[in-house]
Amino acid sequence: MRVFKAKFTVGQLVVHNLFNYRGVIVDVDPGYQGTEEWYNQIALTRPPVDKPWYTVLVHNASYETYVAERNLDIDDSQTPVNNPMLAEYFDEFVEGRYVTHHRNN
Repeated sequence: MRVFKAKFTVGQLVVHNLFNYRGVIVDVDPGYQGTEEWYNQIALTRPPVDKPWYTVLVHNASYETYVAERNLDIDDSQTPVNNPMLAEYFDEFVEGRYVTHHRNN
């Protein structure tokens, strides 16, 4: 089994390179963790299931997405994300990234 190092970390700002939305990483999986049905219906570009996938809070929305690493790029804007779920994950925005002082399981 090959092990891949994640390109992004929790709290990092990203932009989706296909759908052009901004967001913040809230979770990282070493590989795809969803159902085969979801993958077949939603992941139309067939990104690799054995490379990192990320849960992303979407800017100016009230939801999160699940995105393959190859579909994300770094967002250098250093502008905060507007999403009502931010407080569930982070305590503050410091120098272009979100941080937390508590630990989730």
